[in-house]
Amino acid sequence: MSAINQHFSSQPGLNLIPLTIPLSCFLQAGTVSILILLVTQKVASRALVSMGEASEELFRGDRLPILSFPDYHKLNND
Repeated sequence: MSAINQHFSSQPGLNLIPLTIPLSCFLQAGTVSILILLVTQKVASRALVSMGEASEELFRGDRLPILSFPDYHKLNND
């Protein structure tokens, strides 16, 4: 094996002949993506909970208009 091939094969990581990507780059990319997913999940869950609370407030009985129903006795007498 020539000295160039030994140099490329001795480095850990993805070995593309003209370009070697170290394993630490893969580790950093994986860590950042996992952290972004965790933060996104937490924000999404808080947003869904707040939307649920807002819709619950919308349909509470004290905020709905009072409907005037006809009296049952008046309907029977007519």
